[in-house]
Formats: sequence, C-alpha cells, structure tokens
Amino acid sequence: MLPKINTILYATALGSGAPYVFRYALSEAQKNDAKIIILHVMEALYPFGQHLVELHMSQGQAEDIQRRAHESAKQKIKERVKRLCEIEAVHAEGGEDLVSEIRVIQGEPHLEIVNQAKATNADLIIVGSHRHTVIGAVMLGHTATRVMHNATIPVLLVRIPDGYHEEGFEKE
Repeated sequence: MLPKINTILYATALGSGAPYVFRYALSEAQKNDAKIIILHVMEALYPFGQHLVELHMSQGQAEDIQRRAHESAKQKIKERVKRLCEIEAVHAEGGEDLVSEIRVIQGEPHLEIVNQAKATNADLIIVGSHRHTVIGAVMLGHTATRVMHNATIPVLLVRIPDGYHEEGFEKE
C-alpha cells in the first residue's frame, strides 16, 4: 500500500531561500491533498548572552522582547505565504488554505523540528539546505543533516541554489 501524506511539516529559518523551499511544500500538499504546518524555531540565547540580558533589563522586559520576536516571525511568515500563493496563482485553488498552522517556538532547531513532527503526527518533513563545506558541516553541525538522522519519518531535503534570491523577498 502506498503511504498517505496528510500532514507536512515545513521547517523554515526565514532565509532568502525560504520561497524556493516553500514551493516544494505547496506542491507536495496539493498533490497529496495534505495540510502544511509551518515551523520556525528561534534559537535560545547562549548562557553568556542570557547573562547580559539579565544584567541590563528586567525579566518582564526580556519576556516582552521575546513575545514581540515570536509575533514578528509569525507575521513575516503569514505575509510570505500570502505573497507566494499569489505569485504561484494557487490562491484560487486554496493555496493559503493548505497552511493549517504556523508555529514559532524556541529551542535547538534540529531537535524541535523532530519533536514537532512527532507532536503534529506529520507524515513528511520538508527542510531547505544550503551547500556547506565539509569542515563547516562537521564543525557547526547542519540542521538539515541532523533532522535527517533523527527523524522517524521521511525528510524532503530541498537544495537551495547558490546565491538564490527572489525579488520581493528580503534577504535575512
């Protein structure tokens, strides 16, 4: 029996290659009549950075900044989804309706992507990848590679072309 894809977890870092990768999520969702859950993981501050924040502002101020950052990321994702759906002319076919949820959370990206895939009962993870040098991948680790090695469901790794930039989507 062929596997059924009902839920796609599309993980994005909101970089300049996000529109390129999102098109694959849209395509797979349309082909499979699936829903897309968009996930953006914000990395927590390292202990030194957290210590600096604690020295210079109250806990309430820090929480407010964190809340605004989450809201800003969510709004940016919504705007990009709307523009991409308009560009790809899938709006009439329910392109925006394919996105059932946008999640912005804090944590280690590769761990949270795998955890959220389990929590949402996703059938497929879609994540983008840039070309990295061997040394860079070994020293820094690579989110997409770590997701592939830790996920218990299929992962579609979308290679973002070198220098990819799309008009209307700012580089970040």
